[in-house]
Amino acid sequence: MSEFNRMTIVAAAEVTADFNSHSDMEVLEVQWGIDGQCSASSKSARVASWAKLACDEEHVVMTENGRVSLDRALVETAITAPEARRDSVSWKKLVAGLRFDGFEVVETEISVAAKYSWQSEATKNVTTLVRMLPDDVPGLDFREGESEVVALLDRSGFAVAKGHLKQAVSAFERGEWSSANGELRNFFESYLNETAVALGYVGGGDSKAKRDFLGDSVPPFLLADYNEWNANNQKPQYVQGLMSRMHPHGGHPGLSEEEDATFRLQITLITARLFLRRFSQRKAV
Repeated sequence: MSEFNRMTIVAAAEVTADFNSHSDMEVLEVQWGIDGQCSASSKSARVASWAKLACDEEHVVMTENGRVSLDRALVETAITAPEARRDSVSWKKLVAGLRFDGFEVVETEISVAAKYSWQSEATKNVTTLVRMLPDDVPGLDFREGESEVVALLDRSGFAVAKGHLKQAVSAFERGEWSSANGELRNFFESYLNETAVALGYVGGGDSKAKRDFLGDSVPPFLLADYNEWNANNQKPQYVQGLMSRMHPHGGHPGLSEEEDATFRLQITLITARLFLRRFSQRKAV
């Protein structure tokens, strides 16, 4: 399976086309060994050809970093886009897609040796792709995580929660951080509400009442031993703490919206997978 989702790959092709001429793109095709397989009628046609080849075929191509897959070659080329081209919709889609794939675009300043002895050493910025989390730890692939969560929501019949998750992921992929955050809050609250009802909660009450039910039920769904819930509100509680984290008040100077939205997506998917798996096991007994 590719390291990158289709949106990331298409966005990478679009970004690359944005700062390269037709001739430059043709040179890249020759270098990558895909010349003759791509439409040259327009840039958009070339972008479509590149993306299709990268998504559907297993090409290994030569780059400055050695032999890599075509999809990685596209991404590594795209992230070298000039600063002036980094406010486009395609660039925002690329960054959002990479974050969902578990990668981050990082600017690193490196030293450049002087060409002549009388020159001073210079520095330049180099853009690199960095994996945000270890790739060998089970359960940290967020694309797989999202797919499993969707399957568990379907199996549980939690249609409202599934709708909120779908909207959250769509907003995240578009780089609409505030919208993504709002839908993630709704998703977190919704699947816990639906879990409570499915396990026997009756009557009105707000979401807090439903979470208290999940902690008070016999056997409890939210576990006090793991500090997930506690009847004493003064004691540490993971679920309420995460709920508070998802509903911050006021501004947070210096905090990147992208980083915050990425954290919320990651922690929400990991938490949902845990609780939805638990619910599925409970209903199977």
